[in-house]
Amino acid sequence: MKREEYPYLYETHLHTCESSNCASNTGEEMARACRKAGYTGIIVTDHNWYGNNCIDKSLSWEQWVEAFCKGYEHARQWGDANDLQVFFGYEANYGGTEFLIYGVDKQWLKMHPQIKDATIEEQYRMIHEAGGMVIQAHPFRKEDYIPEIRLFPEWSDGAEGINATHSCHLSKSHNNPAWDDMAIRYSHQNGLPMTAGSDVHTTLIFGGGVAFKRKLTSIQDYCNAILSDEDYLLTNGDEWFTKTGEPL
Repeated sequence: MKREEYPYLYETHLHTCESSNCASNTGEEMARACRKAGYTGIIVTDHNWYGNNCIDKSLSWEQWVEAFCKGYEHARQWGDANDLQVFFGYEANYGGTEFLIYGVDKQWLKMHPQIKDATIEEQYRMIHEAGGMVIQAHPFRKEDYIPEIRLFPEWSDGAEGINATHSCHLSKSHNNPAWDDMAIRYSHQNGLPMTAGSDVHTTLIFGGGVAFKRKLTSIQDYCNAILSDEDYLLTNGDEWFTKTGEPL
């Protein structure tokens, strides 16, 4: 297996300051930096309503969703003009337990306000009914904002086996490669597919993500590729792994 056979690299976990309170750069700035770093595409996954979000909570649901999507939309506008694919996602927060949500869009969110207070099980069912995918983010990270590690293999489609923030030499926070090792073992034990992403919040780009042999066509195509056992590679920006987490 050669890395060169998988030339299409996608960042699957990225934040913008238009919506994520912990991010430092706009969607356009993040898109520019990722294009310069060699990505084929990115998925904007800003923190949602109960995460580290900076959108005015007094807005109506439709107004809130409009504001929430600005980081993605600004990244998408720049990407469309500069040969970078930009897809929509978000990171859902349940008291520190977080999930990467892929396969729904702004219009779906507007039409489903009940997703805001859905349980983890209800979230899974709703996202599946919409044709989307639920990935548990950094399942073994330990930080002050995560009061306990909670695992939900029955209500997830997969796990983020490699989070570059844990293990890339460029990362300045959440540094513990053992958390990725545990996530890989957890995925094996539960028969879950794995993804990789950088969890990047600034234009210091780590280079993590998922690499494919072909160019994706949409966010639904990404979901199908992960769920259908398509061949791909994982990376933290420093090292490369098979989709099951073995080092190349």
